[in-house]
Amino acid sequence: MKSPSEPWKSVGEAVSFSSIYMPSSKSSPVVAVIMGSKSDWETMRHSVETLDELAVPNEYHVLSAHRTPDATADFARAAARRGVRVIIAGAGAAAHLAGAIAGYTWLPVLGVPIPSSELQGLDSLLSTAQMPGGVPVGTLAIGTAGAKNAALLAASIIALIDDKVRKNLEMFRKKQTESVLAARVPK
Repeated sequence: MKSPSEPWKSVGEAVSFSSIYMPSSKSSPVVAVIMGSKSDWETMRHSVETLDELAVPNEYHVLSAHRTPDATADFARAAARRGVRVIIAGAGAAAHLAGAIAGYTWLPVLGVPIPSSELQGLDSLLSTAQMPGGVPVGTLAIGTAGAKNAALLAASIIALIDDKVRKNLEMFRKKQTESVLAARVPK
C-alpha cells in the first residue's frame, strides 16, 4: 500500500525486493541513491559508502524506469519537497532511470552506467549520456568509479551550502593526496 507522502515505499514489496529498500537511519537525506534493480547494488553501494564516509545524509532505493514507472515518477516529483538535493541514479542496459527521474524533477540528477550486459556498460553509458537538450543528466564513468565519483560530485554540490560536508570533502581530498604522495614503488 502506498503512503500518500512517500508513494515509492511500497516499491520494494511490489517488485519483491523488500530487502533492498534500505532507507538510511541518519538525519533527513539530502542525496537519494536510486538503482534500477537489486543486482545494481554491488555497484551503487560505492555511492552510499562514499556518502557515508563524508557524512552526507542519504537514502537508497530500487526503482525502475520500466517496471515501476509510476512509483519512479512519484519519487522524483516528491524528492525536492522531502529535502533531497541531489539524486544519483544507476542503471544498466537501456539505463533510462536517470533520464526518467530528470524528466520529473528540477534537482540535479547524476547518472551511473552499470556494466550489466554483454556490452560491459557501453550501452548504459550511451543511454545515460544522450539526453535531449533541456533535460540534463550528469553522466559519470561506468561502474564502481562512476558510483564513487557520483557521490563525490553530489557531496561537492551539497558542500556549496553545508560547511560540515565541505570540511569532510576537503579532508577526504587531503587524505587522498597524502596517500598518493606517500606511495612508494618497489624496486
